[in-house]
Amino acid sequence: MNITQMLMPLFAQMWWLILFMVLVGLFKAFKPFLKGKFGEFAVSVHVKLYLNKEQYILLNDCTFPDEQNQTTQIDHILLSPFGIFVVETKNYKGWIFGGERQKMWTQKIYKQSYKFQNPLHQNYKHQKVLQQILNDIVEPDLIHSIVVFMPDCEFKTAMPDNVFRGARWTDYVKTFQQPCISAMKIKRIQRRLEQEVLEKSWKTQRQHVKNVQQARQDRSMK
Repeated sequence: MNITQMLMPLFAQMWWLILFMVLVGLFKAFKPFLKGKFGEFAVSVHVKLYLNKEQYILLNDCTFPDEQNQTTQIDHILLSPFGIFVVETKNYKGWIFGGERQKMWTQKIYKQSYKFQNPLHQNYKHQKVLQQILNDIVEPDLIHSIVVFMPDCEFKTAMPDNVFRGARWTDYVKTFQQPCISAMKIKRIQRRLEQEVLEKSWKTQRQHVKNVQQARQDRSMK
């Protein structure tokens, strides 16, 4: 009896354990992606529940090329007669510490602390990309930044007026009540964005992740 014949009964009994280990590995690999997608899904639900569908158009998960031949991924773009809202979603738990001008914010879970980029600075780049794409259609001051954290976290420092937990960001959107973009112009904006956005695919996602990793490496070397 050779080694293969000896091991076959063992594999026959242990296949479920091998499958379980493979599934655990896949879950760990995709956990950050799935976590982010859950936060984005929550924001989409907020729009359906709390904003008038006749006035607001939500575009999700939009990746655009930027001026540095890189990519910018915007979680949500909300179009309305009252302005354009660029929404960055953060699905973090624990305590959140941060300020408007701080370069890095802090997430604290029990005794562990983690640094992450100020999401307002991150969203500022998103705004600039949209301003470039829409420069001949809409004024820059009509493009507004919003950061939405999920309710699982708790803010431990005073947050800027455009940073929220849960669905409260929709109340902020409703404070913009002065119509400033016509229905025809909104359609032009939507068409322009749909023309410029990169195809939603694993290839686009992999390239964006690669660009983000390179940008982080470049920042760490400065």
